[in-house]
Amino acid sequence: MTRSIMPLPIPHPVRAPLAALVLAAAPCAAGADTLDERRQRGDAVIQKLNKGASQPTLERMREAFPFLAEATEAYALGDVWSRPGLDDRTRQLAAVAAFAATGQTAFLQIHAGYALNLGVSEEELKEVVYVTTVTAGFPRAIAASQALAELFAARRAAAAGKR
Repeated sequence: MTRSIMPLPIPHPVRAPLAALVLAAAPCAAGADTLDERRQRGDAVIQKLNKGASQPTLERMREAFPFLAEATEAYALGDVWSRPGLDDRTRQLAAVAAFAATGQTAFLQIHAGYALNLGVSEEELKEVVYVTTVTAGFPRAIAASQALAELFAARRAAAAGKR
């Protein structure tokens, strides 16, 4: 007789710290790469996504929280974001969906901006928000729609100012 193992539900407030602990304990995906090599890959990702410009949020974090900025650049960008499994466009759409579903509208705006830089249309980003109504509920989708509307308006205003 085989027994199936049922997963234990993990309370929501415990999930993020537990995930951080698991990731910190996991071996580095980059293998023997040095921290500098990982940071260089992370910087290359930012330059590619942000049309050659630095990322203001990361730069502010670098001043106030240098360890967190270094971890973001080396791990999140250098190790994870630079992986070959997805193209940049798909990766950005996935990020926008994740941030919309979790209510992280500031990060949603950053990654939606990158998606637009990569050729994703406003209509495609709106479709991600519509899917969010199913996966995360109307309140999260409404918050995401408001964040996207702000981003779209700011980009239009910036474009009009350059004319």
